[in-house]
Amino acid sequence: MSTVDALLQELDREAQTTKRVLERVPGDRLGWKPHEKSMSLGQLALHVAMVPGTIAGISQQSPFKVGQFTQPSATSASELVPALEQSVTKARDVLRSQDDASLAKTWQAVDGDKPIMAMPLAAVYRYIMLNHWYHHRGQLSVYLRLLGVPVPSIYGPSADENPFAQPNAATAR
Repeated sequence: MSTVDALLQELDREAQTTKRVLERVPGDRLGWKPHEKSMSLGQLALHVAMVPGTIAGISQQSPFKVGQFTQPSATSASELVPALEQSVTKARDVLRSQDDASLAKTWQAVDGDKPIMAMPLAAVYRYIMLNHWYHHRGQLSVYLRLLGVPVPSIYGPSADENPFAQPNAATAR
C-alpha cells in the first residue's frame, strides 16, 4: 500500500469518528468556554470540522506565509457536519494528487522572510493535518463531557457508549 493510500484510509476512518463527535455538539451552547483562554465550543467545533481541508490547502503553498490566525465560530450546530464533509473532500482531493516523490519534497512555513518550520510534505499530513485534528477532537470530547453531553466512542468505549458491549439478556427482551 502506498503512503497516500494509507493516509486516505486513515482520513476516511477518522472522518467517521469526527462526524459522531460533531453530531453531539449542542447548538444552544456554541458560545460556551471552559476557561477564558479557551476557544468557545463553536470555535473549537468548527475548527475540528475544517482542519483536514484547511491544512491540505496550506500544504499546497510552500513557502506558506504564516499570518494571524483567527478562529471563526459556528453559528449553528447544523453547519458542522457539512463543513466536515467539504473539508474531508478537499483533503482527499489534495492527497490523491500526491505520490511518494511529492511527499518527500520539503514544505516550509515562513514569517516574512524568516523560516519557521520545514518538513517533508508527508510529515505535514501526518503531524499538522491528522495529529493536530485528533488533538482538537479530543479537546472537543472534553468540552462535551463538561457540558453533560454523552461522549461517543472514539478509539474504544466511552463512559457513555460501548460499541463492544453485548446486550444484556434482561434488557434485550
